[in-house]
Amino acid sequence: MSDLNHIDLMAIPEHIAIIMDGNGRWAKSQGQDRIFGHTKGVDAVRETLRAAADLKVKFLTLYAFSTENWNRPKEEVEGLMNLLVMSLANELDELNENGVRLQAIGNIKGLPKACQESLEDAISQTQNNSSITLVLALNYSSKWEIEEMVKSIAKKVKDNNVDLSRIDEHLISNELTTRGIPDPELLIRTSGEHRVSNFLLWQIAYTEFYFLDIFWPDFGKTQLIEAIYDYQNRERRFGLVSEQIKGA
Repeated sequence: MSDLNHIDLMAIPEHIAIIMDGNGRWAKSQGQDRIFGHTKGVDAVRETLRAAADLKVKFLTLYAFSTENWNRPKEEVEGLMNLLVMSLANELDELNENGVRLQAIGNIKGLPKACQESLEDAISQTQNNSSITLVLALNYSSKWEIEEMVKSIAKKVKDNNVDLSRIDEHLISNELTTRGIPDPELLIRTSGEHRVSNFLLWQIAYTEFYFLDIFWPDFGKTQLIEAIYDYQNRERRFGLVSEQIKGA
């Protein structure tokens, strides 16, 4: 089902997050090395971003590289970092043409210098775009993010800049790397795995999950529309009962 007539274009999720999983396994199934799979994964990112923009999604967050991914073979990690630099350079013109604003979350200072510079340049050159915001989670760990948030608030309390009574959900959210970005309504994960892998743990409290058995390089517009259709046919209760929602 990929027909746009099946989805309500007035009820598109504002923010969709995706765990892009399965590039290496896809490559293995094709008799190729893992970097080939990651390269094909960039093609899937391009198609998905175009489709999301066409559907008027406002934020698309992609889990591109976790802190745990540093434990992968050295040649794969180096290949991923080189691919990031190359992809940012190659895609910049299209990002601007399509009104895509780029942001990044995670421990960006822990990335290689070349990656940091490429990111900073792309973020700067797209900062005035407003059609859709593409958020890349790089060197990201939700546990790391929460740890940094706790340290930041603790220091402010110690320095008498924040009173304990003021610590609430809003203050905590503003101390996370996703400050200013709405929580995702829909989280998609490819490759058949059914876990969130240390991704946006605070932000997905009320997010709907959608899991696919296909690997990331096979994901595109069709699968995005199917995920949105499934999302639109769910009842999001936020602690209420069905009768309360229907009577609202």
